[in-house]
Amino acid sequence: MVVAAEAAAAAAAEAEAAAALFSEVQVSHQRHYDGVVFPPILSPNRDFPLKCGTDLSSFLEAIEAHKPWLESRLREAGAILFRGFPVGSASDFERVVEAFGFEEFPYVGGIGLRSKVLDRIVTASDAPPHLKIPFHHEMAHAIEFPSKLIFFCEVKPSSGGETPIALSHVIYQRMKERHPEFVQQLDDHGLVYSRFLVEDDDTSSAFGRGWKSMLATDDKTVAEQRAAEKGMKLEWLEDGVRTTMGPLPATRFDRIRQRQVWFNSMIGSYTGPSDPRNDPTKCVMFGDGRYLPADIVYDCQKILEEESVAIPWEDGDVLLVDNWAVLHARRSFVPPRRVLASLCK
Repeated sequence: MVVAAEAAAAAAAEAEAAAALFSEVQVSHQRHYDGVVFPPILSPNRDFPLKCGTDLSSFLEAIEAHKPWLESRLREAGAILFRGFPVGSASDFERVVEAFGFEEFPYVGGIGLRSKVLDRIVTASDAPPHLKIPFHHEMAHAIEFPSKLIFFCEVKPSSGGETPIALSHVIYQRMKERHPEFVQQLDDHGLVYSRFLVEDDDTSSAFGRGWKSMLATDDKTVAEQRAAEKGMKLEWLEDGVRTTMGPLPATRFDRIRQRQVWFNSMIGSYTGPSDPRNDPTKCVMFGDGRYLPADIVYDCQKILEEESVAIPWEDGDVLLVDNWAVLHARRSFVPPRRVLASLCK
């Protein structure tokens, strides 16, 4: 009892100290689940310049000084949006990523088009502006995936271009209520993901990454080795390669939060853009090879839209996402828009 009381007192003191620097902002787009705001928006408190100054280093010091508190907020809410801090460039953003102290997750095996900007920084997506990117957990189609994502808005869109987010446990609960037999089939059989890839990137597609960039090599032997490490099967064909992942779980147990979550890329694969090489409805199937029922897949997409939060980007925004807890997407937009990302273990 004494230890618990001391821990509670320490947590209260930490929260009070953090509140002197970080102020919570409310906007109409946020949602509330069980009394928790999703996502919390943290901005500089009026005391922030007095205590820390107004340059980037002050923000970095605040992150490092209050990391346990920020991580507890992330565990509670699943995502945090930092707004109004002096983050203005890719190099600034990389320093923010390093201040959090999360280890880098190499982007090998992902199908989305991205360009490397700095050592730990990539573009969030190079997909054409008119395309939407459906809801997904980052690299849920692979046996290894990042635990955290950090996004940064360097240039806000003229219009559109939000990054909608949704809580995975809420989606699981709603799918379990609406389609219990379907969820049971997913739990019994998992999902298999399959795509045909050409050698080089196809910049006209949201999922147009070629096998050379996806596996970071132009050597087929090395590609085979790296694919095997990722649990990916390769079938070499005359004009490319067919990749197969799985069966993989479609739902997982979040041990940190002690709850079941909807953890997959079913919607991203099934409703993603088609191309001459890939029929999206055949890019994801039950683990036993059966096709997914379209009506239920599209109902899941509807549920995701209903439960999502899409806060318009502002220049300098930093969005910290727990990939275990939250799915994300991208809406189409009118340029310019430049959103960068860092994947973390």
